[in-house]
Order: sequence, then structure tokens, then C-alpha cells
Amino acid sequence: MTYQFDRFLRYDEYTAWLHGVVAAHPGLVQLESYGTSFEGRDLWLVTITDHSTGAHDTKPAHWIDANIHSVEVTGGAAALYVIDYLVNGFGSDAAITEALRTRTFYIVPRVNPDGVEWTLADSPRFRRSSVRPWPWADAHQAPGLHERDLDGNGEILSMRIPDAHGGWMIDGAEPRLMARVPAEGAPAGVQRYRMLYEGDVVDHDGFTVPLPPNPQSLDMNRNFPAGWGTGVPGSGDHPMSEPEIDALVRAIVARPNICGYNAFHTSGGVLLRPSSVMSDKQLPPIDVWVWKLFSERGTALTGYTAHSVYEDFTFDPSETMSGAADDWVYEHLGVFGWTTEFWDVIQQATGTKPSTHIWYTGPTEDEERAVYRWAVEHHPEMYRDWTPFEHPQLGQVEIGGWNELAVWTNAPGSRLRAEIAPHAEFAVYQALCSPKLEVLHQRVERLGDDTWRVEVGIANTGFLPTYVTEKARKDRLVLPLVAELAGADVVGGTARLELGQLGGRLDHRFHYGKSDGTPERVLAGWTVRAAAGSSVEVSVRHQRAGSLQISVSLA
Repeated sequence: MTYQFDRFLRYDEYTAWLHGVVAAHPGLVQLESYGTSFEGRDLWLVTITDHSTGAHDTKPAHWIDANIHSVEVTGGAAALYVIDYLVNGFGSDAAITEALRTRTFYIVPRVNPDGVEWTLADSPRFRRSSVRPWPWADAHQAPGLHERDLDGNGEILSMRIPDAHGGWMIDGAEPRLMARVPAEGAPAGVQRYRMLYEGDVVDHDGFTVPLPPNPQSLDMNRNFPAGWGTGVPGSGDHPMSEPEIDALVRAIVARPNICGYNAFHTSGGVLLRPSSVMSDKQLPPIDVWVWKLFSERGTALTGYTAHSVYEDFTFDPSETMSGAADDWVYEHLGVFGWTTEFWDVIQQATGTKPSTHIWYTGPTEDEERAVYRWAVEHHPEMYRDWTPFEHPQLGQVEIGGWNELAVWTNAPGSRLRAEIAPHAEFAVYQALCSPKLEVLHQRVERLGDDTWRVEVGIANTGFLPTYVTEKARKDRLVLPLVAELAGADVVGGTARLELGQLGGRLDHRFHYGKSDGTPERVLAGWTVRAAAGSSVEVSVRHQRAGSLQISVSLA
């Protein structure tokens, strides 16, 4: 099937598209199910590398996943775009070709297929992430408002109900918009309203409308082991309690060649990095420096500003957001993690970025008016007229207002491709910064009739050190480089040599002047006994920097 990245795919189409990519590019792409979701859907993992230059697990890798949150479908489309960008650029784009020749990409376009399917259904249901009932296993609906498409138009909008004490009134500048009643109250004679999302009011008492959590209240991006359960809503029964997260964590850990991680979310038009729970001053300074270096390239390519979650997006430092994927890969695996929040409609409408605390405070009235005027001009389907509706519990209401899924949360179809495309190049950039093993030197010296000295010079020719982050080095999260000789008897030593870690070109940034030394190199040597003219095999391997094997002739 043909996909132009101008809409969002339901699960069957999504699965068919992935299989089509594999069929069209068998030398580059592999597809596997790494688990099943709560409702039994396959969790698809796409592996992309030039298999003619080595298996996927012999090369440093970059991991991307998306759509852990149900309604954030722009992120899933972006992951699919990366796949398309890589396979169609191989052989014609120099950077892509080098990346696939020497690195691997692991891409999970839909961590949470169940939640996405609920979101994209003809009669949608919006959930934060998982559709598993939690904390009550019977999907109990507590008294109060529960969102639903009441009028059957395929959208969940808002309801406005006349209420003399309501907190809303019609906006004086834009009569279709609703504005908050000022702190001092509404002007005399102004009609006031109460605003609710479209939905049913369960066990309505005729007076109150509580806002209870959904019967499915999990947030799978709080279910990772890092800082799990520290008062964070939706974190689940225990770390990795959800089948989708258990499978994801196991898939990542089973691939120790992963050197970089990126989760695709919406919204905000920002590149977020750890930590979510501590300031930059508490992190290794070199790691913060690298994140900032990468962010310069990311911002230049995408236009997205980069931020520490804790430093810039935490409204109340006493209530942090722990248990997230990017924190887990950094804290537990020592890998640089990113969360990309796609799409900023306020910036689209105004040309300026809103406050980083907009997730807590919402847009200002001026920002909402600007977005409304932009939507009316470019995407009128984003805002619906207010239409009378006989509500089953509340009586006469009006349904209308923002289609939030289509304007505030996700990019519209006509703008989707342009929004997501630059991020594929940023992914290639990050992959090419990973460590990379090469053998740059070989020497054989004859010591006697059948005794030889074999030396192999190994180098990390990548930018990052073999351990990737300073966090990983300090916490000893990465195994050392190993060189092993086979095919001859080793004299006075061992065939297997553990050679520690190698620096990368990053190390050269922290030496004053222009005298680098060779922190990225090591010389491995063996004294062996074998007949002249024979060969020995030397294997060189590192969890993250890759593995290779060379043949050395004893002559």
C-alpha cells in the first residue's frame, strides 16, 4: 500500500504497510513481533541495516519508539516516516548509506496499538495510554463525567451548559470561542456557562459533576523501572507490570548495542531530555554537555527547542514525573535518551513559543484566539459550531468547540509530513555519533621457527566513547572491549584479552589546545606458536561499539 504521511493508519493498515516495506527492501529491513498487547495485537519491531555489511547486532544501534500514549498519533507517523526515509535514501543519500552500512536502527512505531486503535476508531475513546482496566479490574466507572462521542459524529468535543455561576462566558472578540470569567466576575447581564468534555455523567446526583479518572487510568510512560511509583499517577501495579512495557524493556535490554534512544510523543514542538527528577547540576557535566551539543543540531534541523524536563518543564519541583522511558535508558543503561514532543499549534499560529509551563496552565486567551483565527483560515474542521443536544443526564446542552485531537494534540494531515520529516535526519545524525570499532593496524613478527608475535591495533572511530555516557562509565554499566585470538596456541598469556573502554572523538573536546593523544586506541598483542603460512583469527567485540573479525597470516 502507498502511504503519503498525510493521515493516521489504523492497525491493519499499519501492519500491512510494514510488511510491504519488508517485501520491498529485504536486504535492509526485518520485521518481528517482540510481544503482544493487552488486547492481543502484535507489537512490531522494525530492524533496519545493510545486512551485507554485517548482522544488526554487530553494529552500534539507535532505537526509536512511538505512541506509548494513545492520542499522540503524530509520533507514530513520525516513526513510520523514519523507516521510509532510511530505506528510500539508502544508496542515494551519503549519510543514510553510511548509517545503514555501519549502524543499525531499531524502530517500534506503535508501543501501544490498543490505545491508538481506540483513538482512531469510528466512535473514539481517548485514554492516556493502556486500555487495561486499572486500578479496578472490572472497569468500574466512578460517579461523574466520562468522555464519549455522544452525537455520533466521530469526534469528542466539548459541552457548554448555561450556569449562572459557571466559570466561562462567550469571548467578546471571537463569539464562537469560550473565555474564562475574570477573577472579579462577569459583567452584569452576561450569560455564563459551565464547560465539560463531551460525555456521559455516571450516577448524576442532579447537582455535582465530578471528574473521576478513567476506568483505564494507566500511564505506561510511568511504568518503567527508573524512579517507579513515587506518587506518580498511573504508574501501574509494579515496574513493567504492563505487557507492552515488559516486552519493550526486554527487547531493549536484549540489544546491548543500542547507543541512543528517542521516544516520539506529542505535543509542544520540543526536544526533551533527562532528567525528569533532578537538576543538571546533579548529572555528570560531560553528559549534559553532550546533550546540549546534540540539541544544537536537533534544533537546527527541526526548529524544536531543547529542554531538560526537570529544569524547564517541571512546574512544582516537589512533584516530579518519574518512571519515564528516557530516564530509564539513561539511569539504568547509560544511554542518551530523548523525548520528542511533536507539533506546536501556538507557534504555528503566532510564530512564537508559548511558556514551557503551558502543560499546566493551558494557553492564554490571546494564544487561543490566535490559534482559532489560524484554524478558521487554514483548517476550519478543527473548530465546530455549537449545536443543541439533549443530554441524557444534563438535559439541554450544546456540543461543539475544539476538536482537540486534531488541533492541540496532533498535526493536521496536510501538515503532517512537513512536521515530522526533519526528525529523520536528526535520527541519522545521532546514529552516526555512536562509537564504532575498527582495526587500523596489524603487525606480525617472527620470534622463532614456529613462534610469532601478533599485534592488532583497535580504534573507536566514532564520536562517543564505547561506554557512551559518563553515567555508564561511573556506574560500570557497560562491559569492556574484548579481543580474542583463535587458530594457534597462545604462549605465556591468554587468548582472550579484556581491554577496557575506548574514548572517542568526544575526548578530544576536553583537551586544551591541539594535542589529542590516542584515548580512542588500544594495541592488543599475543605470542603464539603455529606453523609458518598458517592464519589466526582475531575477533574484536564490544557491547555497544560493534564487533568484527579479521584473519592474520603468519608469514
